[in-house]
Amino acid sequence: MNAFVDTNILVYAADKSSPIPRKTRIARELLLQADLHLSVQVLNEFTVNARNPNKLNLGFEEELRWIESLLHYPVHSLTVTIYLRARSFQQKYGLSHWDCLILASAENAACQRLYSEDLNRDQRYEGIEVINPFEVP
Repeated sequence: MNAFVDTNILVYAADKSSPIPRKTRIARELLLQADLHLSVQVLNEFTVNARNPNKLNLGFEEELRWIESLLHYPVHSLTVTIYLRARSFQQKYGLSHWDCLILASAENAACQRLYSEDLNRDQRYEGIEVINPFEVP
């Protein structure tokens, strides 16, 4: 079953804190799955967080290694069609523009799941189930 990964998963996975935080461990385990999909938007958002001294504060080479490690997953481009679909998600659900772009990209990639901590857990958006992998049962 195909799953789409939101930016926060990548940010937690790249966290250099020691000892390794719980969310970092979970995110790294999640990235071992073979059926994951990303978008160019997710990679752009990761880059912003990677360079931010108040977030990951990665050097250019370390950031590049992370990006290169993610490129074995399918990475989907943002298109006008996805943008317009995101607008319809926003109108229907009242979510942020950025979250709607993620949903539209996941839908376009035929993903049934979206791993994210930003959207309502166990919510379904047009057949896409949002899963918060960090939530404690």
